[in-house]
Amino acid sequence: MNHIDRIRQHFAASIETQHAAADLLPDAIARAAQLILDALLNGRKTISCGNGGSAGDAQHFTSRMLNRFERDRPGLPAIALTTDAATLTSIANAHDYTQIFSKQVRALAQAGDVLLAISTSGNSANVVAAIEAAHDRDCSVIALTGSNGGRMRDTLREGDVEIRAPSHATARIQEVHLLVIHCLCDLIDTQLLGE
Repeated sequence: MNHIDRIRQHFAASIETQHAAADLLPDAIARAAQLILDALLNGRKTISCGNGGSAGDAQHFTSRMLNRFERDRPGLPAIALTTDAATLTSIANAHDYTQIFSKQVRALAQAGDVLLAISTSGNSANVVAAIEAAHDRDCSVIALTGSNGGRMRDTLREGDVEIRAPSHATARIQEVHLLVIHCLCDLIDTQLLGE
């Protein structure tokens, strides 16, 4: 296969996954946006976490909340737990890497906050621990997963929302997660600012 055909194959696989997601995910995305909106209207915030590319997605979501998505508006309260290298390395060094997010959640989360937990496999131990910590702090959870939902699926409680990308390929899952994040931002802005 030549380079051009390989590139076209990536586009085709992405489009196929996005079409499947468009059929499966809108209800869950709408429920997740409502969780975040309810938290905002009650003076609460969204806390996000993930590893690797999912850490980048968590930060991307937070930047869109704090700054803007497609329209200017006042910043909305959000924290990405992936950005403070000193805190992350301190927790990993003194305790365990699986606690890098959960210790932050226990310190920063308030009842009524929302945790946006992102893992393409759904099996990231530190993200699962963050979900458990969020539940201990009476926070709702939005889980962005893929594949079969992994351990995160089994950690969720009633009222939480799982948005599971319909793929087993990490790249395709991440592409869906990014679109989901943009949908969440758009729905939040539309609810707050109108069409």
